[in-house]
Amino acid sequence: MSQKLYLKKNHLYTFSAWIQVSQGNVQVKAIFKTASGFKYAGAVVAESKCWSMLKGGLTVNTSGPAELYFESKNTSVEIWVDSISLQPFTEKEWRSHQEQSIEKTRKAKVRIQALDKQGNPLPNATISIEQKKLSFPFGCAINKNILSNTAYQNWFTSRFTVASFENEMKWYSTEGSQHHIDYSVTDAMMNFAKQHNIAVRGHNVIWEDPKYQPGWIYLLPPNDLRKAVKERVGSIMTRYKGRLIAWDVVNENLHFSFFESKLGNNASAAIYNLAGKTDGTTTLFLNDYNTIEESGDGAASPAKYLQKLKEIQSFPGNGNLHMGIGLESHFSIPNLPYMRASLDTLASAHVPIWLTEVDVQGNPADQARYLDQILREAHSYPKIAGIVIWSAWNPQGCYRMCLTDNNFKNLATGNAVDKLLHELGGPLTGKTDANGFFEVSLSHGHYNVKIIHHGVRNISSSTSNLNVPPTDSSRTTWLHQVTA
Repeated sequence: MSQKLYLKKNHLYTFSAWIQVSQGNVQVKAIFKTASGFKYAGAVVAESKCWSMLKGGLTVNTSGPAELYFESKNTSVEIWVDSISLQPFTEKEWRSHQEQSIEKTRKAKVRIQALDKQGNPLPNATISIEQKKLSFPFGCAINKNILSNTAYQNWFTSRFTVASFENEMKWYSTEGSQHHIDYSVTDAMMNFAKQHNIAVRGHNVIWEDPKYQPGWIYLLPPNDLRKAVKERVGSIMTRYKGRLIAWDVVNENLHFSFFESKLGNNASAAIYNLAGKTDGTTTLFLNDYNTIEESGDGAASPAKYLQKLKEIQSFPGNGNLHMGIGLESHFSIPNLPYMRASLDTLASAHVPIWLTEVDVQGNPADQARYLDQILREAHSYPKIAGIVIWSAWNPQGCYRMCLTDNNFKNLATGNAVDKLLHELGGPLTGKTDANGFFEVSLSHGHYNVKIIHHGVRNISSSTSNLNVPPTDSSRTTWLHQVTA
C-alpha cells in the first residue's frame, strides 16, 4: 500500500505508524519514494491480531511530492496500517531540541560563591573553571601502535577516557594456533590504559563473521568446536575479569551465524550464559551494525535487535544477566530522525546503550560534518551511556576514518571532536556579583575552580576541586563555596 505526501527541503521528519499483518510475524518496512530516490524510513516486526508501532524518520534535501510505501518480503500477507504521523522539523529546531536535551540531562547548574577568610562575600572576583575529567564516557579505538609512540599516547590521553582495542583482544589475535595463547600485547595495552586511567571495553570474545575466525577453527567437528568456544570464553574473560567496563560477547550475531550453523540456534544464548558465569558483574553487550545507520538491510533493525536480545535473555539461566546494546554506528550519510527513532525503540529494553565504533565514510569535509552531527545527536539522547569512535591510528591509514595525520596534527574530523569536547568542558571565566556569586551550567564531571580577588592592599587566590555529579533534575543547583 502507499500514501501520497509533500515533503519540504532541508527538513527532518519523524515518522510513526501502527502496523498489523494478516498472519504470522513478518518484518514490515516503511519506504518513501521522493524526487531524489527511495528512502528507507524504518521497520518493525509486525504481528497478526496485534498492532505494532513502527517508528522511523528521514531527512529531505529536495522539496516535492512523495509516496509512502509499506512492504514486506512475505508477499502472502496483507499489511494493515493505522494512525500515520509525520512531523517536520527545521534544522534549527532540531539543533535546539538537542541543546535543550543536553542542558537537561548532561549538565547541572552550579552556583559558586567566593568568600574572604572571615566568610564575607567577595564581589567582582575572577572565577576560572577548568574541567579535569568529563563524566560522560567518551573514547576512541586504539591499537598496539600506541605502545611505542609517545605522540600518539599524548594525543589520545589528552582527549579520551575510554578505549576499545582494534584487533588485539580478538580470538585470531590471541590464539593463532590452537592452545598457543599469547596475551602479551593485550596485557601491555591494558597496562597502558590503567596507567592513564582509561577505561577499556572488551572487544571481543567471539565474532560470528566466518571471515574472522582463527584459521584452525574451521576444521573442528562440532563437539571440539564447542569445547574450543568454552575454553576461549573462560580464558580471556577470566584473565581480564573485573578490569573492563564491558564485553562484546558475541559480535555481530544478527548479521552472521557461524557458530549457530555449527552448534545450533541457541549458540549465542549459551555463550552469553557462559560469559555471565565467568564475569557476571561486567555488562555483556550485543554489538552489531546497521541498526541506527539507515541501511535498510533489515538484519539488525531495532525490532530485530530487540528480538535477539529477548532470545538471549529468555535462555535458561540468562534472566539476570547484565546486558547492554552496542551500536557500531558505521555511517555514510546520517539520517538523524531515523537514528533518534531507532534509539527510542531500543530504549524500551531498559539496558545501557553505547555507540561503540563510530566512523563515517566519505571525503574529509563530509566526514567531519557528519561526525559532528552523529556525536551531537548521540550525546543529546538521554539513554546513550557512552560513545567510542572507531579511529585507531595506523601509519598506513585507519579503518575508514582518521582523526589525525601521521604527525598527530588534527584532521577536520579531529577538529570536530575537539570542538565538541571544548563545548562540553572547555575553560570558563567570569566575575562574581555583588554577593560573591557566579552561576554557570556545567557538564557532569570533575573541575578545578580558581578564585582571584584584587583587594585594596593585596591579591588573594584559592583553588578547589569541584565534582558535578549526574542528576535527574535540571532544576537542581549545586552550591560551591570557595574562600580566597
